[in-house]
Amino acid sequence: FPVTIQIGGSAQYIAAYPWSDSTGFGTKYANPATVPGGAVNSVKWSPNGSYIFTADFSSSPAYNWSSGFGSKLADPATPVTYGQGVDVSSANNRVIYADGLTSPYIYAYPFTTSFGTKYANPATLPTGQGNGVAFNPAATATIIGHYTSPYLTGYPFSSGFGTKYANPATLPDGDVFGVAFSTDGAYAVVGNQGGSTYVFAYPFNSSTGFGTKLANPSTLPTGSVYNVSFTNAAVSLSLSPSLS
Repeated sequence: FPVTIQIGGSAQYIAAYPWSDSTGFGTKYANPATVPGGAVNSVKWSPNGSYIFTADFSSSPAYNWSSGFGSKLADPATPVTYGQGVDVSSANNRVIYADGLTSPYIYAYPFTTSFGTKYANPATLPTGQGNGVAFNPAATATIIGHYTSPYLTGYPFSSGFGTKYANPATLPDGDVFGVAFSTDGAYAVVGNQGGSTYVFAYPFNSSTGFGTKLANPSTLPTGSVYNVSFTNAAVSLSLSPSLS
């Protein structure tokens, strides 16, 4: 199984390695013929392992994958301006990006072996620059973390964005960067910058949206949270020093 690494300070910007559970990293794969146009903020494999999608400071390219980087896919006709986050639906048929620079801040596309025409913008846009974005496991809903209150916005998703869910009754207390759903889709966890709690968790239902905020962890993170992820039994956080 290959491993991908995001690189922020090199003109290469992305790297991939074979992986073995017994020996670890193998010899690095050759760089893609066309490297990303800027520092990569997020990278995502398609669930079938045939494509790699990046969110970066430039065009946020996608690549075919077969025992190494293949050709770069054509960019969408309406491309992301400044990719901060990316996710792919469970059926490999939709790709969603958070844009960290300009409105509408969220972009979604149908996908088969290439990008289709961008879905219409949500009727109610996120209120600030996008950071993290995620589909629920069933790909019937999406959430985006962003700057500016309410910091977290969610939508039903079918053949495009549905009507925005009501904001959580208890909002995150700072700009949200990391967003993730539990493996069964029943919970959403977000990590934020600033404030004092840094991590918020909510029950989630794709029909009704966010439920009542769960109790804070008894031991809070010690700094801003920039990424979150679930396994079946645990949540992991990516931290920075406190910015509060």
